Amino acid sequence: MRKYTNKFLRRADPPDSGIVANVNTQLASLPPHLLALSAFIIGSASALTARYAYVRYFRRTPNSDWVTPDLLAKRRWVKGYVTSVGDADNFRIYHTPGFGWRWPLKFRRIPAAAKDLKDRTIHIRLAGVDAPEGAHFGRPAQQFSQESLAWLKAHVEGKFVYCQLLRKDQYTRIVAFVHMKPWLLPGFLAPFTGRNVSLDMLRAGWVEVYEQSGAEYGKWGKDEFLRLQAEAQVAQLGIWKYGIGGESAADYKKRYASGSEIVDTRSGGNRASSSTSATSTTTRRQATKTGIMDRFARWVRRW
Repeated sequence: MRKYTNKFLRRADPPDSGIVANVNTQLASLPPHLLALSAFIIGSASALTARYAYVRYFRRTPNSDWVTPDLLAKRRWVKGYVTSVGDADNFRIYHTPGFGWRWPLKFRRIPAAAKDLKDRTIHIRLAGVDAPEGAHFGRPAQQFSQESLAWLKAHVEGKFVYCQLLRKDQYTRIVAFVHMKPWLLPGFLAPFTGRNVSLDMLRAGWVEVYEQSGAEYGKWGKDEFLRLQAEAQVAQLGIWKYGIGGESAADYKKRYASGSEIVDTRSGGNRASSSTSATSTTTRRQATKTGIMDRFARWVRRW
């Protein structure tokens, strides 16, 4: 009976009990200070890994002041929820790193009230494009500024976007390439397959290529931006409805900054008094289809 019981108990032992016993024996033979050092190293490595994961994937960047030169140098991508659209080429996002912001795993909340969003959003400026200026500080709005603003609102406001942070401009806004989440694909693919908002606005004709100092064109290059603009001009889309004449957004800002007369670069650099609005409907209608085709022909020859 005893032999049968011992045999039964031996069979009941787990198959890896010998391995565990061997490991325990080896650990017991190690010096205590070596065990303590090993535990310290493993604990430190785990803590550093956890901190890196938190900082990289879960810690919120509250506002533009928290966007460091290191993040810009690495051209880091961030995901955010568009809380408001101020002008036709800039808006604010609430940084939403990690997960938990959307169903079915929603356990983190995005503030809705303006007072709760104060100093808690990143001001984003679309890279590579310039939109018609709205009415600010007593200045009149440029033509099509409201239509351009409406286009951007319809496409990004109240949605999650993915922004590649490039640099800070003179207004501390973060110049960025903005991509939309690809249809039926996970969001992390947005930097590779998502639609670029700057390029989409150029195709629709609601912005022009930004060609001032510090312009960013990314992997597409300036030529691609100009090509899309030329196509919109030929098709008379958006701000090009009445032709290519009129004051550019850059010239509009320069005029009000200096108080000097208008330099209408779109119509050959002719000067006009500051009392004459180069953005009026009449001025745009004076730009003929012949001028459009001439510009398109120059673009074709360049290519």
